[in-house]
Amino acid sequence: MKKIVLISCASKKKAVKSRARELYDSPLFKFSLQYAQKLDPDAIFILSAKYGLVALDEKIEPYDITLNDMRAAERKEWASKVISQLQTHADLSGDQFVILAGKHYRQYLLPRLMSYEIPLKGLPIGKQLQYLKRACNE
Repeated sequence: MKKIVLISCASKKKAVKSRARELYDSPLFKFSLQYAQKLDPDAIFILSAKYGLVALDEKIEPYDITLNDMRAAERKEWASKVISQLQTHADLSGDQFVILAGKHYRQYLLPRLMSYEIPLKGLPIGKQLQYLKRACNE
């Protein structure tokens, strides 16, 4: 069984094509990535509203799209794309997923994943940052 961490993208981005791990500029994203690395997973991916599942070192262009502005049908379509991409890297029924992403990013993914945890579930942004900072400094 592999451990795979999924981190949602962020609206604050650099203005130039960059490796995904460097493109997103928000404190929440940076602490989520630091926390994910501390978990010593087999893989970390970013859930991008535009590109779907993105590897940390994949070079991507900046964009201005968020799932929070999409209708449910569009989010379902996005989730289907992510699941297809994820199946090439993971066993959806056997691997453990740690999801550091908001409701709209995980809503239609969860029914396809057998084993997952959502450490930030139900926490407002400020509390998410507190949790991540504390966990990263332990």
